[in-house]
Amino acid sequence: MVPPSTRSAGTPADRFDDDDYPAYSMGRAAEILDVTQVFLRALDNAELITPQRSEGGHRRYSRYQLRIAARARELVDQGTAVDAACRIIILEDQLTEALRINEELKRAGDDEGAR
Repeated sequence: MVPPSTRSAGTPADRFDDDDYPAYSMGRAAEILDVTQVFLRALDNAELITPQRSEGGHRRYSRYQLRIAARARELVDQGTAVDAACRIIILEDQLTEALRINEELKRAGDDEGAR
């Protein structure tokens, strides 16, 4: 879906505010979300979220990815299949981005018309 941030995190204190910093192990992420590690792997396999890997090859999740996984769990808990939930989330993300771009273009057009 959305790739992890490529910006550097700066100082360790800066990482507290970085939603893209891969701070959570798979076990901790599963615990926070109250899901199984199998569920998180399914989201990875469906390419909804792609966690970064530690030097040892372990999956590491960011807060942003945990929010996406929480939305997937919400949909699955409502009876939606995992693959369908992933597709819904991707479409929601695309719609949000399209609306953002549309608003930017509208503002740019309004600025041009004011000149």
